[in-house]
Amino acid sequence: MPKMKTHTGTKKVVNKRPGGTIAIGRSGGRHNTGKKSTAINRKKRAGAQLSKADERRIKSLI
Repeated sequence: MPKMKTHTGTKKVVNKRPGGTIAIGRSGGRHNTGKKSTAINRKKRAGAQLSKADERRIKSLI
């Protein structure tokens, strides 16, 4: 049986941390940031952690 291939779109967006959790970026911070508040733009810079339900699903892709 062939090996499962890595999903190339997912590997560009998601990082695996040393503890095994998956780090993702926050959406909405790429463009049109001038009309958003400074506090919102600051929060978008910080990464986020994937939920347990999504983590199980995405671990098979990467």
